[in-house]
Amino acid sequence: MPDRTERGSVRRITEIGEDVLARPCREVTAFGSPELSALIDDMFLTMYVADGAGLAANQVGVDLRLFVYDCPDDDGVRHVGHILNPVLELPGPGERRLVEDLEGCLSVPGAGLPVPRTDRAVVRGVDQDGRPLVVEGTGYFARCLQHETDHLLGSTYLDRLSRRDRKEALRQMEERREAVFAQRACKAAESDGLRPSGSER
Repeated sequence: MPDRTERGSVRRITEIGEDVLARPCREVTAFGSPELSALIDDMFLTMYVADGAGLAANQVGVDLRLFVYDCPDDDGVRHVGHILNPVLELPGPGERRLVEDLEGCLSVPGAGLPVPRTDRAVVRGVDQDGRPLVVEGTGYFARCLQHETDHLLGSTYLDRLSRRDRKEALRQMEERREAVFAQRACKAAESDGLRPSGSER
C-alpha cells in the first residue's frame, strides 16, 4: 500500500444508476494543487478498502478525468500509479487479441461477468503535476486501463454486456451488495485503526 494512503480518507463509492457515472468527466486543467493531491490520496485509500485494482474519480463522485490503480499484469508485475486526462490507445485489428475474462466493478458491488477486452493497451496523459505520462499494460492490467478509461467516458462494463447479462449482473449486485458493504466497512475501520497517531487525514 503506497505511503500516501496514510494521508487519505475513505470516500463513498458511487453506484450504478447515479448520474455522475453516466456522463463524460471534465478535463483536469489545474495541476499541482493540495486539493488534487488529497483527492488522489483519498482515491488510493478508498480503492484499497474496497479491494479494488483501479478507481476512477467519478466513482467517488468527482467528475474529473483521473484514475488510480494498483494492478498486476499476467506476469505478476505490480503496477501502481495515477493518470490524469488519459487517452486510450488499443492495438490495430491485425495486432489485437480479444480475451474474455471475468470483470467486476466497485460501483456494481458483488457482481462479475465475462467481458471481452484487448490483451494490450496504452494510455497517454499526465501526472498530478502536469508532467506527461505513458502507461502500457498487458493482460489483466490492460483490462484495468480499459475499464477505468471507460468510466471517465461515462461508461461501465455493464454497457458492454448483452441485455440478459446486464440483468444478471444487477441480480448478483442486489444479492451480494450488503455483504460487500459490510466487508468494506470492516476494512475501513481496520485502516483507521492502523493510521499513525496524529497523522494527517
